Amino acid sequence: MYRRSTLKSFTFAFEGIVYVLRTQRNMKIHFAVAFLVMGASLFFDLSRTEIIALLMSITFVLVTEMVNTAVEASIDTFGTAFDPMAKIAKDVAAGAVLIAAVNALAVAYLIFFDRITEPSRELITLVRQSPTHLSMIALVLVILTAIVIKAFLHRGTAFHGGMPSGHAAAAFAGWTAITYISASLQHGILISALGFMMAFLVAQSRVESGVHSVQEVFFGAVLGILVTTILFQLWG
Repeated sequence: MYRRSTLKSFTFAFEGIVYVLRTQRNMKIHFAVAFLVMGASLFFDLSRTEIIALLMSITFVLVTEMVNTAVEASIDTFGTAFDPMAKIAKDVAAGAVLIAAVNALAVAYLIFFDRITEPSRELITLVRQSPTHLSMIALVLVILTAIVIKAFLHRGTAFHGGMPSGHAAAAFAGWTAITYISASLQHGILISALGFMMAFLVAQSRVESGVHSVQEVFFGAVLGILVTTILFQLWG
């Protein structure tokens, strides 16, 4: 009972994310900027603290935008007649988004400004020497891409159906990254085979549980492999 209740809570939460992404223009912009920032981080040898700062800033903007949407939706349930207090509530919520966005810009400036003046070739070399960083970026981009596709296709929800399967996409992105990283190791083929089995079991569990169809899982796997392969081919 507890497990089912927890799963429902996660489902409702992801439905909220998909709803905001589908209906709010600013949320689409925030997601696009998040893609650009995470992609740009591939060119720089960021420290763990800097990556945490970026992730927290992006999360802060997305959360405040969702709170702003929730406030507007709650107020609109009481009617469309003008109310000064309702206007204040909406303005304050919008102001919170603005503060979060300005904070994100400041963090991005502090992290990237000095680095963009350095030779780009040297930065690319540094990224190539950081397969762990590249793997994490690939995983984040795959998950964000899966959420965006779900939002625009309007099919299913985050955990019940929908194209593509985010679990399969993440699992096969992990397998692809493991394959690239372990290619030069003595037992690289064995490590890759074990990684594939784990990814396959994740995909199979989504089909057997009735959450996704075979087609949705297959497309998710292709998405994970394709995005990760492109990143490792370009920067690995």
